[in-house]
Amino acid sequence: MKVNPERRALIGAVAGAVALTTLGAGAAYAQSKEPIRIGMIYTKQGPGAAIGQYLQRGSELAVEQAGGKVLGRPIELIWLDEPNPQVSQQNMQRLIDENKVVAVVGGNYSSSALAMMSVANREKIPLILTGAAASEITGKNCSRYTFRTQATVPVQMEGLMPYVSQIGKKVYFITASYAFGQDILRASRALLKKVGATEVGVDEVPINTADYSSYILKIRQAKPDVVVGGLVGGDFSNFLKQWNEMGMKDKIPYAAIAVTDTDFWDVGPQASTGIYVKPWYYNNPKNTEAEKKMIADFRKKFNEPPSDKTWSGWMGMRALLESIEAAGSTDAKAIVTHLEKWRNTEEGFPFFFRDWDHQMVRPAVIVGVKKQITDKWDYFDVLKNTSDTAADTQKAFGSKEEIGCVMPPL
Repeated sequence: MKVNPERRALIGAVAGAVALTTLGAGAAYAQSKEPIRIGMIYTKQGPGAAIGQYLQRGSELAVEQAGGKVLGRPIELIWLDEPNPQVSQQNMQRLIDENKVVAVVGGNYSSSALAMMSVANREKIPLILTGAAASEITGKNCSRYTFRTQATVPVQMEGLMPYVSQIGKKVYFITASYAFGQDILRASRALLKKVGATEVGVDEVPINTADYSSYILKIRQAKPDVVVGGLVGGDFSNFLKQWNEMGMKDKIPYAAIAVTDTDFWDVGPQASTGIYVKPWYYNNPKNTEAEKKMIADFRKKFNEPPSDKTWSGWMGMRALLESIEAAGSTDAKAIVTHLEKWRNTEEGFPFFFRDWDHQMVRPAVIVGVKKQITDKWDYFDVLKNTSDTAADTQKAFGSKEEIGCVMPPL
């Protein structure tokens, strides 16, 4: 049977179109099964190792609660270390270049977070910081691709310093000698006059300090009414243990911000003392139903309650996954746009990332160590929130003029 040239050309064109359609469908199907990779940069070693582990567990739990999928595709988590700013920055680049992640959640130390931000901004990859509290992160160094769940140091100090002034008027500072500690000093000193207090001494302590005896002797000699601290992880645990061993517990009150439950579980009930500002507490009667489910799921998996760092890792990852779903895409600009629109409406008033500085606006909780600790996990009495209304919370986090963030366009 002869086929004329025109008919032969038509048959060839149809066959080619079918082949291309089949190939396209196959590629789309393959893409639908390709995992969506999300990076995590959390500390695996040193004084912040326990903090890193609980942050990671929280982020991982958010993925599990989402069924291990987003946009109908499996989620693959890649966890790299946060030992110092240089390596954290290198690991951020590695996640992007080698692992092809669509976003990164992490950054407990402010110094590391600032280093990671430069990569996120250059490579245009969304970064959600779940622990870093230095004000410049969402202030003068703010980035279109960086979001932060932790309240800033000034916001936390605004909540803490009125309590400090009720204890006494002579304040001694002992803080870490990097961005976080320096931010505490700036914010606290700015509030001293407002609360009617004065500074009687200060020490800025290197990270990984093992022996605090000389610092404690200086504090004892200065005879302050209260000590305001800014130490993190194992450094804080070491200080509080030695504070107790040298007979200072209950002699001079201690107050601080940005502590985590694991610090106290390490210190133990005998040496634990003080008043603190924390982002969240597992035994807070005001926790939402979603938070109560997270607590139950965490207890079932690990046979212990979650720390506040668990909450931060969980909420940061949850916000990211919900924003990817809302965007319907893994495109970085689309994710950023929907993170700016993201709202959590489960609490008494909604909390969210402000679109002009990417700071999560939400009250923290003020807690005091119990006089009698009878549960090996439950160390605190919840005293109050740092603010009670949406208007007060917004005011506490500062205005555009106060914050100093000039957000670049996408």
